[in-house]
Amino acid sequence: MTEINKKSLRGAFGETLLEIAEEVPDLIVLGGDLTKSTKVDAFAERYPERFFNAGIAEQNMIGVAAGLAASGKISLAASFAVFITSRANEQVRAAVALPNLNVKLVGTHAGLSASQDGSSHQSVEDMALMRALPNMTVLAPASAHETKLATRAMVEHKGPVYMRLPRHEVTDVVELSGKKEFVIGQGDQLLTGDDVTIVACGTMTAEAIAVAKMLAAKNVKADVLNMATIKPLDEKLLIESAQKTGKVVTIEDHTIIGGLGGAVAEALSRNQPTPLKSFGINDEFGESGRTEDLYNARGLTADKLTPEILKFINK
Repeated sequence: MTEINKKSLRGAFGETLLEIAEEVPDLIVLGGDLTKSTKVDAFAERYPERFFNAGIAEQNMIGVAAGLAASGKISLAASFAVFITSRANEQVRAAVALPNLNVKLVGTHAGLSASQDGSSHQSVEDMALMRALPNMTVLAPASAHETKLATRAMVEHKGPVYMRLPRHEVTDVVELSGKKEFVIGQGDQLLTGDDVTIVACGTMTAEAIAVAKMLAAKNVKADVLNMATIKPLDEKLLIESAQKTGKVVTIEDHTIIGGLGGAVAEALSRNQPTPLKSFGINDEFGESGRTEDLYNARGLTADKLTPEILKFINK
């Protein structure tokens, strides 16, 4: 990456939750004994009567969140992404998605960012699991600023929402710094080019910008699309770009099966068949290690992505 300014998306989420708490008195927050890690601890301290710690019992936490939502509250449940989407998957499906309740799920430590905690804690399949559920909206903001906007949009949205956030601080996406509003289902065109479309989300959006700058040095200009809403996907923006460039690349900190790459492949196959190359985690679990080393090992760095994308473009 070329930029060095890094910020915590988890921290931005926690700060925003506290900011909007007084504006939204019906907002109730639940935690799974991970309040400091998920950054809902400040809310819990300021509004103890509106916070419930379910302990290490994510299934129960989702059931309580669903009950509160059925009673007219806006309930937000936060835990590690792997626990809230996998361990409590049945409860999310049956108690939240099926009745279309107003529950917000926030999964932190998403993807390989759980780092040294290893494969058991790395949710490389969470977007696929949540995307497959009817009524579920799926968000993966790219920067601290966008996370603040996305948190507000998530709380205002009527219906189930899942938002994934990384553990580590993320390189600031300068191109998103002037964004005024997060509109669910609307992507952002961060850079413009005619040679290839690069679609990214979450932590990989900053990497996509770095890739585009490396490509530009080789006279290859890329459209860079930030798809912070995985579901519903901004198909209009995607198709318009694919029609212009004729080649599409996706980059994500997630398995390439069923996540951003899957969503883009489905949209293109239905509307604008286009050569597509997906970069992410190739049908495998993670492993213990520093986040940057795990990304490097899977080719998810600008230095490794750029030559592979050039091969794809020139094929």
